[in-house]
Amino acid sequence: MNSPNNDKLAVLIDADNAQASPIHELLAEVSRYGTASVKRAYGDWSTPQLKKWKEELHTHAIKPVQQFAYTKGKNATDSALIIDAMDLLHTGDLNGFCLVSSDSDFTPLAARIREAGLVVYGFGERKTPQPFVAACDKFIFTDILKPPKAKSGARKQQSPPEEKLLRNAVDSAAQDDGWANLGTVGTILLKNDPSFDSRNYGFKKLVDLVKAQSYLEVRQEKSGSGSGGATISVRLK
Repeated sequence: MNSPNNDKLAVLIDADNAQASPIHELLAEVSRYGTASVKRAYGDWSTPQLKKWKEELHTHAIKPVQQFAYTKGKNATDSALIIDAMDLLHTGDLNGFCLVSSDSDFTPLAARIREAGLVVYGFGERKTPQPFVAACDKFIFTDILKPPKAKSGARKQQSPPEEKLLRNAVDSAAQDDGWANLGTVGTILLKNDPSFDSRNYGFKKLVDLVKAQSYLEVRQEKSGSGSGGATISVRLK
């Protein structure tokens, strides 16, 4: 996997199974991992159901791909997206794919792309079936991308992350002295649960999330390189 900022990504949107409202924030999220060299949205654009998506296409330079529903009950949109994805995969010009859908039908596609050595980022609603989530390198729930509503009193309490998941990640990354590099912990968390994201629990960064857990201890040390950076470590109490 190349450096994320240099990665060329294909953003393929299943407009039948994705909301248009967070598209601006979704593309901003994609920019954290690379450059959206290809942006396509698939659906039957002759239907009124995709009206909200139509309003976003030109604004974000997304190419609409027309796919008529030739047979009732058959999802032609899925087939068109999968065929395009395989064509793009074999060009060899991309470093990864962003699959935007909450449909489990894309599970084999995500697995196939990863087998080819490319990274897969999934974007979907929390109802997305677990097999599709697990087939991606990272899965982002789109509700955390939406702009926060105006504050009214204290911050809404979020469900805490599963303690076992965090404990196991810290334990796996721990050195002989018990301390684990936070970056390594984050990598292990993502491997164990592709949908893991500190924003799911109301925290912008992983360091803020771990600091809030009573069973974890965090330390921050200045980097010895003189760059002004810091090394953050965590351990079990």
